[in-house]
Amino acid sequence: MTGAQLQYRPRTTRSLAIATAKRESSSALSLVVAIERLRMAPDSYHEPVLASEIVELFASLPAGVVIDATLGGGGHADALLTAASQLRVLGVDRDPDARDEATRRLRAHESRVRVVGTTFAELSDVLRDNEDFLRGDDVVAVLMDLGVSSHQLDDARRGFSFRADAPLDMRMDPTHGETASELLARIDQHELARLLRNNGESRFAGSIAKSLIERQPQTTYELNEAVERAVPRAARRRGHVATRVFQALRIAVNDEEDQLSEGLEAALNALSVSGLMAVISYHSGEDRVVKSFFAEQQSGGCRCSPELGCVCGAISRVKVFKASAQLASATEVAANPRARSARLRVARKMAP
Repeated sequence: MTGAQLQYRPRTTRSLAIATAKRESSSALSLVVAIERLRMAPDSYHEPVLASEIVELFASLPAGVVIDATLGGGGHADALLTAASQLRVLGVDRDPDARDEATRRLRAHESRVRVVGTTFAELSDVLRDNEDFLRGDDVVAVLMDLGVSSHQLDDARRGFSFRADAPLDMRMDPTHGETASELLARIDQHELARLLRNNGESRFAGSIAKSLIERQPQTTYELNEAVERAVPRAARRRGHVATRVFQALRIAVNDEEDQLSEGLEAALNALSVSGLMAVISYHSGEDRVVKSFFAEQQSGGCRCSPELGCVCGAISRVKVFKASAQLASATEVAANPRARSARLRVARKMAP
């Protein structure tokens, strides 16, 4: 066909439909490719759990800001920014090592991300102090990936793990607050026993608490030895005898229970209507708190009899996606055993 023969031809309904389908197919293919790249790319700092599920949840959201309230090494944020060009990420983490790693990892998305050093319980302050980054856009999602990261566990200096000897620290932010050894120096034996019971160490909580108070361990190995002295060999369950003790002390040192309760409320308040809230927890105590919070917000706090129906005028704030938590796939668990205990719960904020 010569240049003289070229002419404008109006697009028919069928041609428009074909073009639209091609664009949608291309977008879907891009998302699939991004997820597959994520699955194949190992993270040397911390491998994000349920990352492909989070990408699939968030990638189709409208343009706006995602608050990654537990930024860590930036794995989830990197995946989201790669797969969804309409999203920006406001990343929050109290661990300076994590913030440094996330800043390095997210350098390619520098114009679409901001990293803030604080806890997720302070989200209202974070939003107020970063209005210039928000630029009036909606907060379309909040992600909370709870617990301790792989890097924190693997870095012996942090004192989170019994696998290497280190000072008994356990602070998420090693520049603030008391260490685990300082906590043990001031806590009452009965209070310590109660703390251990609340975190699943029921049978030997009293004897372990007595041993820890008497021996005042200063390192992870000394803590482990004090626990082993308190638990008869025949009674030791499958797994390491000190696992729940380390977990209980970490939770207390970092005030994780109050932080979680305050953080969940702050996250819901920050969300725009129809925004998504996704929370990944790793032990039953955390998951119970998240499940209970979502149930309370879905019911609006209604205490009316189910038989009579609601007469109190309670207003639901969220719609929970499903009653049961989503688990990591067998494939992910095989590649990353720490994903085995992960529980993902999701809710959408409703209009008042």
